[in-house]
Amino acid sequence: MGKGTLKVATCQFPVSSSIKRNANNIRKYLRQAKKAKAEIVHFSECALSGYVGTDFPNFEGYDWELLKEETLGVMELAGELGLWAVLGSTHRLTKPNKPHNSLYLIDPKGKIVDRYDKRFGMPGDLRRLTPGNRFVHFTLKGIKCSLLICFDLRFPELYRELCRQGVQCVFQSFYNARQSGPSVHTHIMRQTMQCHAASNYFWVSMANSSGHYAPYPSCFIQPDGTIVSQAEPHRADMLVNTVDLGKKLYDPMAKSRPLALAGQLTNGPGDLDDPRSRNTTEL
Repeated sequence: MGKGTLKVATCQFPVSSSIKRNANNIRKYLRQAKKAKAEIVHFSECALSGYVGTDFPNFEGYDWELLKEETLGVMELAGELGLWAVLGSTHRLTKPNKPHNSLYLIDPKGKIVDRYDKRFGMPGDLRRLTPGNRFVHFTLKGIKCSLLICFDLRFPELYRELCRQGVQCVFQSFYNARQSGPSVHTHIMRQTMQCHAASNYFWVSMANSSGHYAPYPSCFIQPDGTIVSQAEPHRADMLVNTVDLGKKLYDPMAKSRPLALAGQLTNGPGDLDDPRSRNTTEL
């Protein structure tokens, strides 16, 4: 896998309908991440814009100019600090097309170098937002990274394709933070991501919002599926962890994974000529 390392700050705060309040939190964590010597800062889904259908009902009267102004401010600060940033927001399209739910990839010069648009939406999302249709890969310090958003988690085909394309680290942003208490998300979201990490040998930064009740906190997962760091539940917090390609981790699939990716769903002989093997109804 190589020996590259990348220091990641995974941030959570109570995302709201206030673009200015969200921007202030984002700037605070960019500065904290710099002090912690992080190289890339990862924020939750819709961290700057707020989440339509959750923080506000629809885009009627939405202040797109303020969102643009605050986005430029975040980009400028990332450039001043020399940080990469994965910024959750909403990207306006040409009317009558509905906006994208997006992650802006901002480089240390303060420029947007790419944008990932959430590929799968829940029914409420589809009424208000337009899904994307492409992966976004980027390489930092020799580590091939990719971006995903929340409900994408439910589609293992995405992760298998990322594995096929040689991705080593996934930055996935979530917004599950306005619930009244524990839900199925408590029992399945981090666990599913642990499974994706271990099955495909990814490092994963998992950033959630922390407003109201969040059924699971942000966390950082290594390629054997272990959660190595987890944020304080329901509170603003920042995790700092290192992707380390040189770290030796448990991977029992290493030799057989290429076979499965190529469509060979056994690591035994495909042409075994043995009547006792062919006869499946007798002892």
